[in-house]
Amino acid sequence: MTQPTRILVIDDEAPIRRFLRVPLEAEGHSVLEAATAREGILAVAREAPGLVILDLGLPDADGLTVLQEIRGWSQVPVLVLSVRADEAGKVAALDAGAQDYVVKPFSMNELLARIRSLLRDRAGVSTPAVIAAQDLRIDSANHSVTQSGQPLHLTRREFDLLWLLASHAGRLVTQGMILKSLWGPAHAEDSQYLRVYVRQLRQKLGDDAANPRYIMTEPGIGYRFLG
Repeated sequence: MTQPTRILVIDDEAPIRRFLRVPLEAEGHSVLEAATAREGILAVAREAPGLVILDLGLPDADGLTVLQEIRGWSQVPVLVLSVRADEAGKVAALDAGAQDYVVKPFSMNELLARIRSLLRDRAGVSTPAVIAAQDLRIDSANHSVTQSGQPLHLTRREFDLLWLLASHAGRLVTQGMILKSLWGPAHAEDSQYLRVYVRQLRQKLGDDAANPRYIMTEPGIGYRFLG
């Protein structure tokens, strides 16, 4: 259960703001609203929210501009909520500092789950030495993985990839983040390299990319671990 949080919704559509307010308040959060880019930036500065839900199509400025402005002085988690479904737009928002991206129309249950994940991270919950997810037990100290009690033999790189994804369970992890974390900045564009390792890891997990149990692909953007 996440702690009640002040959440700022920056969206020029009043019906969307009302639609979000009811379930967020039902989960104990307080909700602030802003209808323009200027109002949103001022609200972040004055109210110090614990989370921002940001629409990209604002009347006075593009949402990416708002995100870049906020990132100049705040690390508040930002979840982008937009009708823009193209890969380039998603990547641009994530590269600009958004923690997650949800396309309108959206499932409220999924959105609330994404918000809970972001707020858990914001609360500073430390990553445990062992992650238990579905039938997997991933032990960081021993670099070991069991599936239904049976050991899985992963290479060091495969283990590191699984650990990175599992420690961000439910959240989108971009290709760039994975490549930089595991192989260094020089490999930030080697997406084909990453796909090979993801395919190998899926084979060992018995995971099906078309109907995933563990690792879901966000095409052209990254991966999400289904914890």
